[in-house]
Amino acid sequence: MSHRFVRNALAVLVLAAAPLFASGEPTPAEQKIAAARKSIEVNPSRHEPYAELASAFARRARETSDPGWYDKAQEAIVRSLSLAPANLEAERARIWVLLGKHDFAQALERAEALNRRVPDDLMGYALLVDANTELGNYQAAEQAAQWLLDMRPGSIPGLTRAAYLRELFGDSEGALELLQTALRRTPPSEIEDRAWILTHVAHLHLMVDRVDDADLALAQALALFPDYHYALGSLAQVRAAQGRPDESVQWLKRRYELAPHPENLFEVGEALQRAGRTEEARTVFDAFERAARSEMDKTDNANRELTFYYADHAAKPAQALEVAQREAARRQDVHTLDAYAWALYRSGRHGEAEAQIARALEVGIREAGMLYRAGAIALGASDRAVAVSRLEESLRLGPRAPTAASARRLLERLQRQSAEAQGT
Repeated sequence: MSHRFVRNALAVLVLAAAPLFASGEPTPAEQKIAAARKSIEVNPSRHEPYAELASAFARRARETSDPGWYDKAQEAIVRSLSLAPANLEAERARIWVLLGKHDFAQALERAEALNRRVPDDLMGYALLVDANTELGNYQAAEQAAQWLLDMRPGSIPGLTRAAYLRELFGDSEGALELLQTALRRTPPSEIEDRAWILTHVAHLHLMVDRVDDADLALAQALALFPDYHYALGSLAQVRAAQGRPDESVQWLKRRYELAPHPENLFEVGEALQRAGRTEEARTVFDAFERAARSEMDKTDNANRELTFYYADHAAKPAQALEVAQREAARRQDVHTLDAYAWALYRSGRHGEAEAQIARALEVGIREAGMLYRAGAIALGASDRAVAVSRLEESLRLGPRAPTAASARRLLERLQRQSAEAQGT
């Protein structure tokens, strides 16, 4: 892949952010909802305010992690389209809602149609990036992102999407530069957008074990947007890396209270297990399994987490593979391929597992947990040299990652076996 995204020679820093949001004050999405409703009251026959209301509802869904806001957005979209069929604003909002509901295939179909109809629409390309990325169509996603930056080099939608692709392609420092540029360009009033960017900055720092930098970025995100569910999840990872497992559990439980989704409950279970609270973990995992299975056939599901649960916690490799195959049939992104490869490995299908993890890694991603699994898979396929290389890279990137202890044990075993073989 060519990575032609515009680079900015910027110092690597995290911007200090003064608190701009206090509990009880309207959030940016709530303000936009109120403004759109007022416009509708003034002139209910115009289609634009309904599309604006739909977009505001979708933004509120991201603020709260409550998918019910997408249903409200859909109602507003229908009204806008009834007043002006195929209007651009409502079509954009409809694709945004499809992405929010994880109906990525339909989102891509509509985004491509919109792009053909309005080929110079900036947000049309942004939606193409999102849909293609989620489906694992990375070359198409990169091309759309490049169009975004060519049309408007400093656009925030282009910068944030290019940053995510840079991360997937293995360039975490380049991704960080782009996010810092986006943060500087984001208006101070857009506190949720700024908190989201800061949270992803923290994620990138964590990927390369800069735990203190991640902690600082998250403190700023939570000062801007208290109880921000994305930031709480990352803060739990920071606390775990700092050797504070009970605090990690605390923050994940708080996130689950705010965003009660099965995938968030799974992380609570894993954190409890790492903290040695095995009985609590077992109870949580039982609840997770029931919740995750109830939505297996929905587009918005926890199938990847369910795969890892069956593979790593329940000792049910057949079920892990069944769920992984189900999800891989609808999307081929690196994280789905990673879960699929791990399910194949746990099922003893080492050659197939190696092929799938190779597909994920060839995109360029360098993530400690994925590299640990790649090392274990390589060992299962009797490729010891590759196994050692993957495990060493995993530990270099994430010496305090959740998989670090397992990677270290496996690498030490390989080194011990090698030393014994040389001694004989």
